[in-house]
Amino acid sequence: MNPIVQKSGLSVVGLLVAGGCALGPAVAVQAAPAQAAPASSSQSDRHAERILGVDYQAQPNFYYCGPAATRIALSAQGKALSQDEVARLLGTTEAGTPSALDTTRVLNELTGGKYRTTEIRDSVARPDQVEQLRRDVLAAVDAGRPVVANIKGTTVDTDGNPHSYEGGHYLTLVGYRDGGDMIRVADPADPALGEYWMSLPKVANWIAERGYSS
Repeated sequence: MNPIVQKSGLSVVGLLVAGGCALGPAVAVQAAPAQAAPASSSQSDRHAERILGVDYQAQPNFYYCGPAATRIALSAQGKALSQDEVARLLGTTEAGTPSALDTTRVLNELTGGKYRTTEIRDSVARPDQVEQLRRDVLAAVDAGRPVVANIKGTTVDTDGNPHSYEGGHYLTLVGYRDGGDMIRVADPADPALGEYWMSLPKVANWIAERGYSS
């Protein structure tokens, strides 16, 4: 899909790529990930593991990943909306959900305005962007807010299962362990797994050239 430039009152303004969706993962070659700096021992002690309780629902079609991922995030915060209701608020069409700016906007409309959009403009996440994602996931999950990420490309989870979304996808980051070195992913396109663990650098590189709502 083509990149779109959006101007917004949110904290990030710039190049965000529209998110397409897929109904399931496919096998492909994994790109080399950036390396995250190790978490300090004090950070690891403070943030050993936390997983938010969510009401998981798979997306019902190829273009509802944005509504499904946003709905999963809302469910952890006591908001019970259907995917159709969330899709209307996001402006989702068969072309998908425009960008992370839209997931942030809707999450703020429904939860009181604590979400912000962060963009990873580079094609591969820099170490400082990996660490920013760590801080954002820890802060959001500790506050009871799952993170909605707009991703693209292929990577492999900690169990060796590949997940490939070359056309783009939205999913929800619902927890962490090991000081944020590992991220818990709720993937609305993959009901066979539902949730899985993935390393922080792999998640950051998945988001590269797109953005996330935290």
